[in-house]
Amino acid sequence: MKLLQSIWAVALLAVTLGASAQSSDVGLINQLSGEVSYAGRGGTESTAQAYMKVRQGDSFTLPAGAQLRLVYFDGSRQETWKGPASFKAGTQKSEALSGQAAETMQLPSGVAQKIAQVPNLVQIAKLGRSGGIAVRGGGKPGRLSSEQQAEVSQAKATYALMRQKASADDITPELYFYSVLQDNLLYDEMKTVTDEMIKRQPNNSDAQELAAYVQSRI
Repeated sequence: MKLLQSIWAVALLAVTLGASAQSSDVGLINQLSGEVSYAGRGGTESTAQAYMKVRQGDSFTLPAGAQLRLVYFDGSRQETWKGPASFKAGTQKSEALSGQAAETMQLPSGVAQKIAQVPNLVQIAKLGRSGGIAVRGGGKPGRLSSEQQAEVSQAKATYALMRQKASADDITPELYFYSVLQDNLLYDEMKTVTDEMIKRQPNNSDAQELAAYVQSRI
């Protein structure tokens, strides 16, 4: 039990620090394929990573065949960029620099804020399985309040709507619903969601990490 409490204390600290840093973050990359490079305002070029936070002024370059999906926190705008292309991140949308413009989609209200939690959720999953040892017990949810039940019910409806509109390989709907379920410790339902993630993106290592964590909590 002490180990479990320590893990969650560290995880909650990570969430808190992430929230305090979010004032300078404008979005999150929620899907990435191919070798995409980016440069911050300082000009240093690095390789973009899935689920990395994006700041205003960051510029991205996608070679032919690469794809990047970006969600903006303010305004819930989702952009899908396909290479060859380059763009610069703004506060609510990107500026195309070269190549084809992004495909855009408006996410339901509140979804982007949940998506912003994904890096912390992945970190929680890794901490929960630190050293390859699954932490069991002590994490079953209590009875949900009427407010919590309403939140989960609304999230389920939002997830179904998002799933209808999303492409087959887009796990944004699952990441959103997972975040809500994690808030309420609904591990059985989370397993169904992570199974769906793996089905749609079988090679996504972060989705695999989330799935393994959930399995360890059931």
